[in-house]
Amino acid sequence: MKIISWNTNGLRATAKQGHFTPLFKQERPDILCLQETKVEPDQLPDDVRNVSGYFSYFSHPKLKKGYSGVAIYSKEKPREVFYGMGVKKLDDEGRLIGAKFKNFTIINVYFPNGGQGPHRLKYKLEFYDAFLKFINKLRKNGENVIFCGDVNTAHEAIDLARPKENEENTGFLPIERAWITKVIKNNFLDVWRVLNPNKKDVYTYWDIKTRARDRNVGWRIDYFFADAKILGKIKNAGMMADYMGSDHCPIFIEI
Repeated sequence: MKIISWNTNGLRATAKQGHFTPLFKQERPDILCLQETKVEPDQLPDDVRNVSGYFSYFSHPKLKKGYSGVAIYSKEKPREVFYGMGVKKLDDEGRLIGAKFKNFTIINVYFPNGGQGPHRLKYKLEFYDAFLKFINKLRKNGENVIFCGDVNTAHEAIDLARPKENEENTGFLPIERAWITKVIKNNFLDVWRVLNPNKKDVYTYWDIKTRARDRNVGWRIDYFFADAKILGKIKNAGMMADYMGSDHCPIFIEI
C-alpha cells in the first residue's frame, strides 16, 4: 500500500497546471493526502473532486475562503472519516481530516504557520499541544495512528539548508522544534528520518520567490509520523523532489 502526502499550495492551480491527474496515473497511490487545498469541493472540476476509482473527502475553513483546507483520496472506503479534533477554535480553519481503516488510522494535517505575528505562533503552539493529546487519545482507544502533512517546522539542523540563519525564525524556533521532540518521545516516530538517520540535503519545501528549488536551499517540513508499534510495517519512505506543481514536493510511505 502506498500513501502520498502533498501540500499543493492551491489545488485548483495545481490541477489547472496539469500536475494533479498525473500523480494518480504515475504513482497510483492507495491513499493521497493533500494540504493547503484552498478550495471548497463545489469549486473543483468534477474530475478533480471525483477521481475515478477513489473515494474523496474534503475539509475547508468555516469562515475564510481560499485558505488552508485538506483532502483525502482513497481506493478503499474508510470505516470512518472524521474532521477536526473536537476543539472548535482549532477546527474552524479546516486543517485536519482523518480516515480509519481496518489496520490503521491516517490523519492528514495542515499545521498552522507561526508567522504573521505572536498571535499566530500562539495559535500554532495551541494546535500542536491539542493535536498530541488527540492522537494519544486515539492510541488509547486502540487506533494505530499514522499522521502526515505539512508540520511547518524543521526538527533538526539537518532538516534545513541554512539552520544558523533561521534560528530566530518561525519554522525553526526552539519551542516549535521541542514539540516535534515531544511527539517522538511519545513514540510517534518520524518515518523518513528513522529510515535515513544521517541523510542530508533532502527537503520538501523551497521558497518560490528566490528560486530556492533550483539551488536546493530548502526545508524538510512535511512528514509522516507513525506509532512506534506499527513502524515495522512501513517498508519504504521517500520524497518526490522532482515532482512539480507546488512549492512543496509530495512525500510517500509504503506499507
